[in-house]
Amino acid sequence: MWKRQGQQAEVETPGDNVKRHLAGSLHWRTGRLLVSRPGTRRDTRLFVEHLHDLRRWLRRYRRIHVICDNARFHNSRLVREFLRHWGHRITIHFLPKRAPQTNPIERVWWHLHEEITRNHRCRTIEELIDLTYEWFERSKRFEIETSLYPSAQAT
Repeated sequence: MWKRQGQQAEVETPGDNVKRHLAGSLHWRTGRLLVSRPGTRRDTRLFVEHLHDLRRWLRRYRRIHVICDNARFHNSRLVREFLRHWGHRITIHFLPKRAPQTNPIERVWWHLHEEITRNHRCRTIEELIDLTYEWFERSKRFEIETSLYPSAQAT
């Protein structure tokens, strides 16, 4: 935030460092963002809930391919149990390590941080969550650079 030299902006925070984490996926053909309900931790449970949401939201797809970074919880025991049961519908693909630029959802999170979460004036975490979901609704679609996915251009 820009202020005149010698002045400081007052930034209110939503309580005692309260955090909410989001799990989201970007549909590669449409650019539609699919975001699950926020969780209090960025962990396996949040990821598995998101996989369940994808399964319900993308009901008409026989197979759903989910591209993930190499976060530990993307390959946990709970995720493997989920895939034993739902592996016929959901396949997880892992990106190379330390290559966030290859994952289009990272650009969405970057824009979210730049436009909403870094300089907000929300008094509560619920107000910040509402503001975040309003931003998702306004943004609706995100551009995906298909040159990252050569096989996607052919279909």
